[in-house]
This record gives sequence, structure tokens and C-alpha cells, in this order.
Amino acid sequence: MSQGTDSVFVSSLGKGDTLHQQVLAAFARCRISEEDVLRNTQFCRLLATLSQHVDRTGLTQHLRRDLEKAERDLHAQRLSWLRVENLLRVLQEIVQEKRFSKASADLTEEDKFYGTLEQCLMVAQCVKQMDVSSDSGEDPSGVLGLTAERVQRLMPPEQELVEMKQRLSSELLQHLKKKAVSILTYYQPERENESEGLRDVALSKLPELLDAEQKRARSLTEKNRENAVLLQRQTHSYLSELLKCMNILQCLVLDLRLKAQKDLDRKKIEYFEAKCEIGLQKIRAEMLEVQLDTYTRDKIAAQRKITEKLRAELTSSELDKQTLESKLTSFQIYGEEFEALAEEYSRLRREIATKSWALKEFSS
Repeated sequence: MSQGTDSVFVSSLGKGDTLHQQVLAAFARCRISEEDVLRNTQFCRLLATLSQHVDRTGLTQHLRRDLEKAERDLHAQRLSWLRVENLLRVLQEIVQEKRFSKASADLTEEDKFYGTLEQCLMVAQCVKQMDVSSDSGEDPSGVLGLTAERVQRLMPPEQELVEMKQRLSSELLQHLKKKAVSILTYYQPERENESEGLRDVALSKLPELLDAEQKRARSLTEKNRENAVLLQRQTHSYLSELLKCMNILQCLVLDLRLKAQKDLDRKKIEYFEAKCEIGLQKIRAEMLEVQLDTYTRDKIAAQRKITEKLRAELTSSELDKQTLESKLTSFQIYGEEFEALAEEYSRLRREIATKSWALKEFSS
């Protein structure tokens, strides 16, 4: 396509054209979202072209016709097999019902009919099994060396077969009618107590009823399949939106958590500051209480007198210090010779003090 066609295609999608909806409907089984189709225009165009040549399952028209023909042939073969199989099972049901309902051990004509029918069914089943074994490539003689001809020799006499076949149709119709009545009363329980004529009229409409039920079941199955595809698509969209919402919520949680943590830290700091201030006030109160208990008025007056006396002595000592410092300064003027004489004088003073102490000790 040209560039102009591309622009027309994109603009048509942007204006709400249903082409992308047709693409999604044509490939409903594929996990393609509407956003993918709108975002990839070339891919959407390819799918739109393919949808004209393939069906919803992905098969081409030629393969679809071959498949439909094969399905029709298979349906015909299956229908033929089902007819024979259903007839065989119905006959087996007739024999089983008679066997379980038999109350007398006397051999009657009816028992003879059912015995002949059962024997025929057993022989037919054995022959059928041998035919299946021969088709699969196994030894047709089997384990016991039997063949289909030898098994067929076990069939009842010809006269009994003729009598059984003459009665078989009526027994079969009676049994099928009984089953049809049971099916009818299952779908319509109110007809159980109706007369025979009304029930026969209802039985004539039973195929239509079963056909309608079958069509209803097929439509429900198709609807369920479409709903499953729709549910899968909606689930995918829901999960995508849910992931986006989770990302947004995660960002909001992180942002709000940081702000809340900041406010919480500030409030914790204020709390600890207030608690520390209360502790300091308690310490000060305890100190004041200890001071009040320790220092009475008499003690405070005595301490004041002692303090005044010490201050006076400190003042006197400072004056003496100043006097001595002035004398020391005047002595330092004389230089090193005076310093040597001062040291010698100090030494002599120490010796005199030592000898005086020694003399005093000897005298005592």
C-alpha cells in the first residue's frame, strides 16, 4: 500500500472505525488486545488481510472445505456405526431386563425367544471381536484356535431363528417405546399420568423436543465458549489495569510514607525534648529540696560568717602577695650575685631549721 492509504487507515482507526473490532473478532482465540492493534497498524492491516482468507480457527478456505467433507464422511460412517451399535445395545438391554425379571425356572416360549436372542448376540459379538483382531494384524485363530466359521456354528437352529426374527420387531418397538416414554416423562413429568393416546401424540413430537434441546445445548456451548474468550480478554485487561493501579499505589505509599515518617520523627523529637525538659525540672527540684534539707538558717548564717572571714583572709593574703612580689621585684634588680646570696641564705635557713629540729629531738 502507499503512504496515503496508510494515513487513511490510521485516521479511520483513530475516528472510531470498527476495523480493529473486526480484527479482534476474526482472531478471537489469539491473545491480542485492542491497544496492541491500535499501536501496531501494519500488524492490524496484515491481520485484516488474513481474515479474508482464513476462518476463526486459522484454516484456509480450501482446507476448510476438505475438512468439512472429511467431517461429513466421518459423520456418515459414525452414524452408520451408531445405528448398529445402538441396535445391539438395545437388544442387550432387552435380554438383561428379561434375565433379571425372570421369576420362574420353567422354560416357556418367551424364555426360548430371549435365550435364542441372547445366543445370537453372543455369537455376533464374538465374530465382531474376531473381525477386529484380524483387522489389527493379530492371529485370527486367537488363543483357542477358533475362527469365525466355527463360532457361527453355535448359532441356534434355523427354525428358532425364524421365530425369533418374527417376534423381534415387536419386542424392539415395545422396548423403544418404553424408553421413549421414560425420556418424555423426564423432560415433561406432567405427562406421566396421561392416557395412551395423548402420550402417543407427545411421543410423535419427541424428536422435535430433543432436537430443540440439542440446539439449545449447542448454543449454550457456543455462548460459553464466547464468554470464555471474552472473560479471558477481560481478565487480561483487568490484570493490566490492576498492575498499573498497583504501581500508582506503590508510588503513593512510598511518598506518603516518607512524609508521614518526617512528621513522625518531628513529633518524636518534640516528645523527647519535652521529656528531657521535664527530667531537668525534676532534677532541679530535687537539688533544691536537698539544699533546703541540708542548709538551715543557722547553717547559712555560719557559712556566711565563714565566707566573710575567708574573704577577709583572702584579701589579706592578696595584699601580702602583692608586697612580696614588690620585694621580689626589688631583689631581682640586683642581678645574679644577689640571687646567689639569696640561695645561700635559703640553704642556711634550711640547715638551721634542720639542726634546730634535731637539737629539739635530742633534748626531748
